[in-house]
Amino acid sequence: MNEKLNYERIIIGIDPGTNVMGYGILGVNKKNLELIAMGVIQLSKFDDHYMRLHRIYERVTGLIAQYLPDEMALEAPFFGKNVQSMLKLGRAQGVAMAAALNRDIPIAEYEPRKIKMSITGNGAASKEQVAEMLRRTLNIPKEEMPEFLDATDGLAAAVCHYYESSKPLAEKGYKSWKDFIAKNPDKIKK
Repeated sequence: MNEKLNYERIIIGIDPGTNVMGYGILGVNKKNLELIAMGVIQLSKFDDHYMRLHRIYERVTGLIAQYLPDEMALEAPFFGKNVQSMLKLGRAQGVAMAAALNRDIPIAEYEPRKIKMSITGNGAASKEQVAEMLRRTLNIPKEEMPEFLDATDGLAAAVCHYYESSKPLAEKGYKSWKDFIAKNPDKIKK
């Protein structure tokens, strides 16, 4: 499937992980959101961290080739106490970003609290609450919900990005169109 799906915008959301990486593909037509696909990339079968990174790159590149997203949204790693875990998670995120950058796909990052807040209205919501709100918002039948919540976390990043990128300029903190242009020179068509 290499021809562009029939959507105005397609957003790929990624929940970085070194054991399980979640992803969600969101289709947008006007203000209608539709789940295109969601799933996980299982990485625990690879003992070598570098092989896991290689697999992330291969799979994210494959998803990009299959669904031709216009944008990528990633959940930014939160700061934990284990520095080695943070380093590995940052590498996984970087490899997913490199796959998007290789195809000139713009990337946005969102903190976990921001994603939860945009989906549920509560920045401290559980993964289960986020999944249930997505299920209701996108009319996903219960039997089609994934086993791993990493998949719904990836989808949540995509939905959060849609909400954030659809806000009027004033809500995004721009004082004027001139301010928007100054802060976003790459978005101006020449």
